[in-house]
Order: sequence, then structure tokens, then C-alpha cells
Amino acid sequence: MVKLKLSIKADLENVTDLRPASDEFDWVFKVKCSSCQEEHPNLVTVNQLEERTLTMGKGTTANFVWKCGNCKRESSAKFERATPSAPTIASYTAEVAGQFAPILVLDCRGLEFIGFDPSGIWTCKGVDSGTVFEEVDLSEGDWTDYDEKAKLPTSVMNIESEWSRA
Repeated sequence: MVKLKLSIKADLENVTDLRPASDEFDWVFKVKCSSCQEEHPNLVTVNQLEERTLTMGKGTTANFVWKCGNCKRESSAKFERATPSAPTIASYTAEVAGQFAPILVLDCRGLEFIGFDPSGIWTCKGVDSGTVFEEVDLSEGDWTDYDEKAKLPTSVMNIESEWSRA
């Protein structure tokens, strides 16, 4: 079992606490088999609320189960469960903007995640006003809006990601 950590880096303008808008968020990843190094031809989605049963092991479940098309080996990944000091999904804050910071950890067996697509609806809040922006659509990669309370432009730009061992 390998624990992989997803870290993101983004330029945040007048916003903080960037995170998926819902626990039902579908994370979009690029994956490869650790055994034969074959990359899945498509991006895959992983949802922390969905549990799938593995064919090997009695009653064993994971959030993502994949059978490699090349070597036919079954692989799986599971979100690391939250603790009071480390939530399952961490927010990306203004304090670390422009730097890589971890947002989640997955326990992986037989696979590695090698890419991340931030597509989907995220949420963040205004640094000065606390205004909550609930429809931050990162499908195009960047997002801009205006904080009426603070009378300031807001944006999430230049999102990058990296995977590393946790």
C-alpha cells in the first residue's frame, strides 16, 4: 500500500479556503498501473462517498477499483479517513497561495495517480468580507468574480498539481 498526496498550487486573488463545494465531489484523475506502467486511456473519477467491492478479499471495499486493461491486475484506492487535526479534504488557503499545499491523501494498491483535473464546482470565500462563493467552476481552469461586500475582484488562476508519497 502506498499513500499518495495530492498537492495543488494556485494564484488566489482576494479569496481563501478553496475546496470542493460538496462531499459528493467527483475528483478527476489520470491513473497508471504500478505493475506494468500502463496508463488508463481516459481520465477517471473518484468519489469519497462511493464504495466499490474488490473481487479479491472478503468484503474489502475502496473508493476506486480498476482492472488494468494490459496486465489484468486489479488495483484500488481509498481516501484516507479524517481525523480532527487532518480533514479528509483540506482547504487551499490564501496563506499558501502560489505554493504547493496538500489537499488530500489516498491509500493506493497497485496503481498510481499521475494527473489531476480540477473540473467541477468548488467553493471559496472572500478574504476580507467572508463572502462565500459557492459556484466556483474550475472546468475551464480559471475562475473570476467580484466581491460586492469588499468591492474587490476575486479569482482563482493558474492551478497546478503534483502527486507525491505521503
